[in-house]
Amino acid sequence: MRKSFYHYMMKHRNYKIPTDIGILADHLFNDHSFPKQSSSYDEISSYLELDGTFLQSMSVFDEAWNLYEEDQ
Repeated sequence: MRKSFYHYMMKHRNYKIPTDIGILADHLFNDHSFPKQSSSYDEISSYLELDGTFLQSMSVFDEAWNLYEEDQ
């Protein structure tokens, strides 16, 4: 079974040297409304685009998504 994007991203949290993907992972962890069970690119990208607290470029999400897809 495919793990959710959120579950995948949790391995990128809390590194001593922050990366853009790590910052995204921390943001997802702290966002209690994030669709944690989703593995749908469209659902997650739409959520982040409409999320007023997501301040990073969507290119960071796209990079993280590509890594997620490669890991599946």
